[in-house]
Amino acid sequence: MSAVPRSEKPVGRFRRMLDRLSSSQEELESEELREDTATAGCTRIGDCHDRQVVTVTGTLRTVTLRPRAGVPALEAELFDGSAALEVVWLGRRSIVGIEPGRKLIASGRISMSRGRRVLFNPKYELRPLGRE
Repeated sequence: MSAVPRSEKPVGRFRRMLDRLSSSQEELESEELREDTATAGCTRIGDCHDRQVVTVTGTLRTVTLRPRAGVPALEAELFDGSAALEVVWLGRRSIVGIEPGRKLIASGRISMSRGRRVLFNPKYELRPLGRE
């Protein structure tokens, strides 16, 4: 056998097909989201640090209304295949188009809250439904 790790070996059509058949649905979706992030020229959520200004993209997993300090706040979890990010719109009870399963691009300054990455009141762009 060669000493070259499997990830560095040339990947043929048969190997790609075999890898896809042996991967779970979640792994395939995560890989697709990571490819979308690279294609859009955005930063991977897993690579984001506290106080960094970023543009990220991904799919909204959950959307909830949760008050923060007595003020309504719409919270959503954005996932890009590498990690999750909490997106919070303060003072909003709902936003048209912000729903689970929707893809979007969000820009703003990352902050850390309780060990999680949070993006407060980001600029955002909803991805067209036809591309999903």
